[in-house]
Amino acid sequence: MINIGIIGDIGSGKSFVAKQFGYPVFNADREVAKIYKTEKSCYLKLKKKLPEYIKSYPINKKELGRAILGNKNNLKKIVKIVHPLVRKRMKFFIKKNYNSKMVVLDIPLLIENKMYDKNFILIFIEAKKKIINKKLKKRSNYNRVLINNFRKLQTSSKTKKILSHYVIKNNFKLLNIKKSVKSIKKQILLKK
Repeated sequence: MINIGIIGDIGSGKSFVAKQFGYPVFNADREVAKIYKTEKSCYLKLKKKLPEYIKSYPINKKELGRAILGNKNNLKKIVKIVHPLVRKRMKFFIKKNYNSKMVVLDIPLLIENKMYDKNFILIFIEAKKKIINKKLKKRSNYNRVLINNFRKLQTSSKTKKILSHYVIKNNFKLLNIKKSVKSIKKQILLKK
């Protein structure tokens, strides 16, 4: 089975690109949302680390947002608790889809949390910062300070690009994305 890791800046279109492969996709953001709703142990650990912010179960994203805005070190505390659970779910996902020719991993902190190995094929999604910021501002939960805190956690786009096997330039036009994905998919399958 081929493990494809989709990496790039926040808002670069990673999730959209991941879907275009037509293979099972592990979406870490979606998994984190499920963890917040269903993992009581995660809630208890977060409440213990951030008692002045975390008050309700299921975990309220607004409370997490306030914790991050209250102290930038709180984001690291949250990641330290949540990411082992994401890793566990990713391993289960890979095991469950073992018979698939390929799986696509859409994990924002794939590089930072060392959730990949030498067998992964990394694809960097490159998009213009100006377009990304414009798109992010349209999100209902947009908060510039929160986004900047998340960006500080991430490896630079330059480093991610160097680590990648392929680069997709995302101009946010469906036809171009589909063409790029088709070409890369073909190249990957020919090598395996």
